[in-house]
Amino acid sequence: MINPSKNALVIGAGFAGLSAASFLAKKGWKVTIVEKNDLPGGRARKFEAQGFTFDMGPSWYWMPDVFEKYFGSFGKQVSDFYQLQRLDPSYRVYFKKATWDLPAHYESLQNLFESVEPGAAKALDLFLAEAKYKYEVGVGKLVYQPSVSITEFIDYDLIKGVFKLDVFQSMKKHIARYFKHPYIQFLMEFPVLFLGALPENTPALYSLMNYADIKGGTWYPSFGMYSIVEGMVKVATSLGVEFKMGEEVAKVIVEKGTATKILTKVVSTKEQRQYEFDVLIGAGDYHHIETELLDKEHQSYSKKYWDTRVMAPSSLIYYVGLNKKLKGVTHHSLFFDTDFAVHGSEIYTDPTWPSDPLFYASVPSVTDSTVAPVGCENLFLLIPIAAGLEGDTEEVREKYFKTVIGRLEEKWGQTISDAIIYKRSYAVSDFKNDYHSFKGNAYGLANTLLQTAILKPSCKSKKIKNLYYTGQLTIPGPGVPPSLISGEVVANLICKQFNK
Repeated sequence: MINPSKNALVIGAGFAGLSAASFLAKKGWKVTIVEKNDLPGGRARKFEAQGFTFDMGPSWYWMPDVFEKYFGSFGKQVSDFYQLQRLDPSYRVYFKKATWDLPAHYESLQNLFESVEPGAAKALDLFLAEAKYKYEVGVGKLVYQPSVSITEFIDYDLIKGVFKLDVFQSMKKHIARYFKHPYIQFLMEFPVLFLGALPENTPALYSLMNYADIKGGTWYPSFGMYSIVEGMVKVATSLGVEFKMGEEVAKVIVEKGTATKILTKVVSTKEQRQYEFDVLIGAGDYHHIETELLDKEHQSYSKKYWDTRVMAPSSLIYYVGLNKKLKGVTHHSLFFDTDFAVHGSEIYTDPTWPSDPLFYASVPSVTDSTVAPVGCENLFLLIPIAAGLEGDTEEVREKYFKTVIGRLEEKWGQTISDAIIYKRSYAVSDFKNDYHSFKGNAYGLANTLLQTAILKPSCKSKKIKNLYYTGQLTIPGPGVPPSLISGEVVANLICKQFNK
């Protein structure tokens, strides 16, 4: 039953905002979500055009156990909202001189590794045994800590296993201990790219991502990733969460160290509104809320602090519709056929538009016929780029589009450019306009050692006693499963502190 005396307001209807709202509503809070866009989901929104349905952001479904746990918290199952299909192959990788299909079956993957590096099958067993421990401790314990105090990590299992967690060793060195073949090393390094940093700067703790990839599997939810959002919205609505869509928050009013109300503007009519609350949760861009919605004296972090954060990449994305079916393509393909060291440097070390980019292609219509008209194909193409790049022009986007299409035609051995009937691009300026994204990033903060757990921007304001944050710029970090967890962690922290 909703207790009207406990009133929470959430800024942003992305995964983390939906999660926080639902967990608070479950505890009896009256919850309102204010969202500037017309559709919930944040970066995971969708759009439809000419019979095609495009997921706008996340396209990989990993860690199915996290989704089951989330919906299970509300007495539901994933299958109440969508059906899952495990992809096999999980994905295809195009190297410079080889193409590998990564099989879903573990022994088949071992055989692939063994065929290029004798002993690699056994090494994979040993590597994943460690990764499993990290997954069980990391995803089972670490990521559910609010990280507001070092005392949270005074835990017997964590202390006992601190060296097994490999927090102080890099992923690159860790993988090199087990595998010598450059293609295998590259494959094992690939999952941490989701975390927004180079393998040499990412703690080996995150080999838990390899366990998620290989043992957890790569899945596809029926009708696309937006099915997750729709399921979460149904849960939230059933718990009494109220949605205010198409309203942009313009100001947070603070009185004597307490946030008391927000001022909003209806995007379509410019009408101004205001809402009062007991607790405010910032589930939009952390930097934007801090620096644009709060007066300076109420901000927890300085401009220098934000300027020195290591950001995960932004993305140059293309949504493409073809008027024909493609032959022999897979749902997910990674094009690692150029020099990663150069592209990586152009993202993290010396930010610039990439000279010869790696990229990712998803063709969900090979799995799901509903996302494209009959006889057509739906393509999602993504080039990772440095956050904060200037010069995001139509000319630049068109140049990279021609490059990507040319390489697709070469690798896939068939024409594409003559079959394009729909195209839309999305990059730095769009992330800023749609999400107020700090430096136009797509994924949040990079998960480097110095930006892990308590070293991330805090999920609780240091200046305002009833302001909390959730999402990819705070704990536990970037990605869809972490965002679900982030909302739950913050909701639990609020309940703990306000139910005393």
